[in-house]
Formats: sequence, C-alpha cells, structure tokens
Amino acid sequence: MKGSLLKSLNAARMERKPAALITRIQDGSQTLFVENRVFAGPELDHSIELELKNAILSDKSRIIGDGENRVFIHVFNPSKRLVIVGAVHIAQSLAPMAYTAGYDVSVIDPRSPFATAERFPNVKIFCKWPDEVMPELDIDRRTAIVTLTHDPKIDDPALTCALNSDAFYIGSLGSRNTHASRIERLQEAGLNRNQIARINGPVGLNIKAILPAEIAVSILAQIIECSHLPNREKDA
Repeated sequence: MKGSLLKSLNAARMERKPAALITRIQDGSQTLFVENRVFAGPELDHSIELELKNAILSDKSRIIGDGENRVFIHVFNPSKRLVIVGAVHIAQSLAPMAYTAGYDVSVIDPRSPFATAERFPNVKIFCKWPDEVMPELDIDRRTAIVTLTHDPKIDDPALTCALNSDAFYIGSLGSRNTHASRIERLQEAGLNRNQIARINGPVGLNIKAILPAEIAVSILAQIIECSHLPNREKDA
C-alpha cells in the first residue's frame, strides 16, 4: 500500500468514518473508499460499488468478481459504540458484556459515587450530566444509547439528545406505566411522536428477565438484533 493511501485510511479511521480498501487482485491497484465515495485511486465499476456498500453495511470483508475482475474489499468500519446513561447495577453487567461483544462503551452519570473506574473497568466514564457530555460524543449510526436511571432529571435530557441524533438504537429502562409518563414529558418538551417512537421502552427483548445480569442480556440482545435489521441497513 502506498504511504499516502495508508495515511488517508488511518485519518478516516481516526475520524470514525466508514472506509474500505479495494484491491484489484490481478495488478494490486488500490482504491480507497470513504463515506460513500472514492477518496483516492481508480474509479470503481458500478457493480463493484454495489457489492462494496453491502460489505460496509454488513461489516464483512470479501472477495468478489471472477478472473481478471476479482477484487478484495477490505472493510475498515469504526467500532460500534454503546452509551449507557446511569451507572447502576444493570450497567455493571451490561458494560462488560457489550465490551466483550466488540462495542466501545461509555457510561454517563453525574452521581460520583456510582460513576467510578472501580465499578466500570475498560470503559469511558463521564461523571457529568448527559446533556453536557452527549453533544460532544459525535453520536452516529453506529451508536446505541440506553438510559437506566429511572430518574427523569438524568434520563430525559439523555433521551432528548439521543432522539435528535442518528443513533441506531435507543432504549430506556422502566415499566409500561413509566414509559407512558416518559412519553408525556418528552412530548411536552417538544419531541414529536415519530421521534419518541424510536425509543425501545421497556428496554430489552422479552425473555422474562428479572436479575440485573438477565436484564443486561436482554438489552444487549435487542441492540445486536437492531444492529442487523435489514431496514436499518437499507436506510444507512
């Protein structure tokens, strides 16, 4: 790989931009594709671009084509992220599970006794209010957001930020009655029905979870399910 191409690829990865390196196997020529366009190198055939977009959406590198037209598509997508609002017991189970599943995990909670490195190893911790932190996180289509505090002072500002972002998943802990009250507050705050409908509430798949770790499993399973939904891929 040319040094200039490697430099551009590394820059795209640092900026969390979806990228792919397309190498023509016959002659080794390479094209760098960043954010839905050719960034450097030869232009691509239309058929390759279609396969390329599918590869980026599915996070899977692959070889396509036949004979002289064989190319290797190497996908360099940014890692998926999970933003957890509320450093509670469920978060203590959810954070390491998500980390193991390949997510970059952040925990936000203004309550200093909860948001500590001892309780949350291997994750980024922000001991601040969500509306102070979340605008700085560049929330994108590879980000999931979950609120867990049950406290409207903390959850509602986080949900407002989430609903105004491109996050692929938004979930909020609470019973159906709690969620109904949450919807009323968010509507009063100016959010419309379509926006609010993006919230998975009560959060998680219905697996009859009771214990904090079981609830964490149900949440992560729903996030993973949502990340692979065909409609999401179509819209991305």
